[in-house]
Amino acid sequence: MHLQESGEMYLETVYLLSKKTGNVRSLDVAEYMGFSKPSVSRAVGLLKKGEFLTVDKDGYLHLTPIGEELAKKIYERHTILTDYLVSIGVDPETASNDACKMEHHISETTFEAIKRQTQK
Repeated sequence: MHLQESGEMYLETVYLLSKKTGNVRSLDVAEYMGFSKPSVSRAVGLLKKGEFLTVDKDGYLHLTPIGEELAKKIYERHTILTDYLVSIGVDPETASNDACKMEHHISETTFEAIKRQTQK
């Protein structure tokens, strides 16, 4: 199943919050992203259906192996693109915002070239 940009953003958020706090609920995602609880509930339902995450009996969200793999990939893209943009003179806040937009649409070829450039 291919995720739309919004689904990728939810996965990345669950990944980041789980690294910070260990336990993530839909409410945490809503607060972090500034979205309504119903919007997050709908997204969580779609991500569960796609087997990207599970919800335990206490309401905590857990990435499945495939969900975590995708979330890590998205986060890596965000981090590397932000670093690249900062390295060419973009201020960090703008770089992070632009990287967020780019990370979902950039080709693998272009991303790998940027990754190689930032690792020099």
